[in-house]
Amino acid sequence: MKKQYHLTKEGAEELEKELEHLKSQRSEVAERIKTAREFGDLSENAEYSAARQEQEKNESRISEIEHILENLKVIEQPKDKDKVELGNTVELKNTGGDKKFTIVGSVEADPLSGKVSDESPIGKALLGKKLGEDVEIITPAKTTTYKIAAIS
Repeated sequence: MKKQYHLTKEGAEELEKELEHLKSQRSEVAERIKTAREFGDLSENAEYSAARQEQEKNESRISEIEHILENLKVIEQPKDKDKVELGNTVELKNTGGDKKFTIVGSVEADPLSGKVSDESPIGKALLGKKLGEDVEIITPAKTTTYKIAAIS
């Protein structure tokens, strides 16, 4: 069974832009390979090796993005604001401070900007919890209990 990827509409648009950019670079990379071939012996040609590696990386990422977009399910903004679901932004409070997380799919996760994967320890702990409920978040560093203050 193929994995289905969950992305917000914005996340899907970013991936489509990246795909277009990578595809537009194909001719530039091909030209660099052609120019490097003209330098002679390919076994000792650093420019050729670098251009080929760039081409492989580029094509690999294109393939990866196309696969994600083919198996994409866009996260709709949840209607229910009483229970944490994929796509919600959750505000947590405790005596140590407040936290705010948006629950997204693993492809779009960026913990430094507050986007946590539904498959991460934080995402798993939050999913299904209700407004006002206490939630215990277990991470490798520590275990912390928060109260869900708001769901949007």
